Amino acid sequence: MKRFGRIVLRVALVGVALVLIFVGCSAVWTWQDNRRAEMTTNGPYQATVESLNSHPLPKWFADARFGIMIHWGLYSVPGFAPKGTTFNKLLETQYGHAMTHNPYAEDYANAMKDPDSPTGRYHREHYGDAPYSDFTKQFDAGLAKWNPDRWAAQFKAAGASYIVVTAKYADGYSMWPTQVRNPHAPDFHAKRDLMGELAAAVRKQGLKFGVYYSGGVDWTFQKATIKTLGDYAYLHYGEDYRRYAVAQVRELIARYKPDILWNDISWPTGSKRLYSLMADYYNTVPEGVVDDRWGTASFGRQLMSPKPMRWAFDQLMKPLLKLPGTADSVSVPKPPPHCDFRTPEYAGFDTPQEKFWQQDRGIGGSFGYNREETDQDYAKSADLIAALAKASANNGALLLNVGPSGGEGEIVPEQASRLEDIGAWLKANPR
Repeated sequence: MKRFGRIVLRVALVGVALVLIFVGCSAVWTWQDNRRAEMTTNGPYQATVESLNSHPLPKWFADARFGIMIHWGLYSVPGFAPKGTTFNKLLETQYGHAMTHNPYAEDYANAMKDPDSPTGRYHREHYGDAPYSDFTKQFDAGLAKWNPDRWAAQFKAAGASYIVVTAKYADGYSMWPTQVRNPHAPDFHAKRDLMGELAAAVRKQGLKFGVYYSGGVDWTFQKATIKTLGDYAYLHYGEDYRRYAVAQVRELIARYKPDILWNDISWPTGSKRLYSLMADYYNTVPEGVVDDRWGTASFGRQLMSPKPMRWAFDQLMKPLLKLPGTADSVSVPKPPPHCDFRTPEYAGFDTPQEKFWQQDRGIGGSFGYNREETDQDYAKSADLIAALAKASANNGALLLNVGPSGGEGEIVPEQASRLEDIGAWLKANPR
C-alpha cells in the first residue's frame, strides 16, 4: 500500500489547498501537540530539529547498496488481491473504490469489508463470514515451519546488507508479543517473538535489522472501510491511537534496538512528541537511521477529518486525477524537517543526490504475497539489477520487497530466483 503515500502526498496538497480556499481559509498552520512530550533519555541528542539534524549518516548505511524489505503478516494467509490493473488506473476509472480494488494483497483486511470488491467476493467464497482476525489460527499453525535462519542465509546470499520487516502493518496486527494493549483489539498480536527471532538470525549473518511500522494508518482504530483518497488521508485518529503508536515504537526500540526505524504513511502526533521519540531512538541506537515518512498532524489534517470535508476533497480529486500525468506522477515528496534518507517508491533519481536515498519497490505488483501473481507478473532480474546499479551510482540504494506466503514464510520460487540473480551480480560486481 505504500504507493498510496506518494500519490496522496502530491495530489492531497492540491486538494487541501482548494478545499481550504473554498471554506475561506488562507493558510495551514502546523498543529501543535500541547500534551506533555514523553521524557527524552539522557544523551547527546535532544528533541529539537537542530539536534536531530546533527545526527550523521552512519557509514554502514551509506556503504550499503542493497536491502530487503519483508511484508509478512496475517494477510499472507489468504494472499489475494486482484491483478491486471494499477492503482493509478483505478484512481482514474474507479475512484470511489480504488482503495478496496487495488492490487495490494497486504490490504486484505480493508478490502474484504467492501462486499463488491474482488477481495470481498474472494473472502466470502473461501472463508464465508469469518472475521480477518481468524487468520491468526492459520498463521500460527504455519509458524511451526518458519525458519528465520533460512531467511537470513537467503538474504545474505542475495548480497543484502540489511532487512526491514513489517513489525506492524495497517491491519494492526503486531508481529511481536507487545505489552502495549490495543483498546480496540486486545491480544491482536503474535505470541511468539517473531521480531526477536528474526533480528537474532540476520545479525548472526552480519546483516543489520530494521523494523517497518505503519504509523499513519491502523484499521483496528478506524472501523470505517477506506475506499477513497479522502478516507485514506484524512480519517481522524484520536489521542488513544497517538499514545498507542508512540508506546509501541518505544517498545520496539527498547526490545530490538533496530538499526533502521522505517515509518510509513505519516505520524499521528505533533512534532514535539515525534522529536522526543527520535532523540530517544538516536540516544539508544547512535548508528540507527530514520526514513522520511513521518509527516506530523497538522491543522489542515484536523480540518479535513469530518465526513463532509472528505467528501468535498474527493469531489475535487476525481476530475483532477483524470488530467494527463497526475495519477502517474513519480515525483518525490519534499522531505520532513528531519530524516536520514529519502524513500522514492518505484522511482529514483537520475543524478547524484546530496541526501542519501533508498528506492523501495516490490518484485511484483503487490508487497504482500499474492497467489494470483505468476512469473510474468514479476519484474525481470535484469531490470531490478539496473535499478540497483542506478541507485548506487547516484548516492542511493535499492530496498527490494519480498512477500512470503502464510505463517510458514515461504519465499516463492519466482521471488527467490530474483534474489539469487541479484546476489550473483553483486558478487561479480563489488563496489
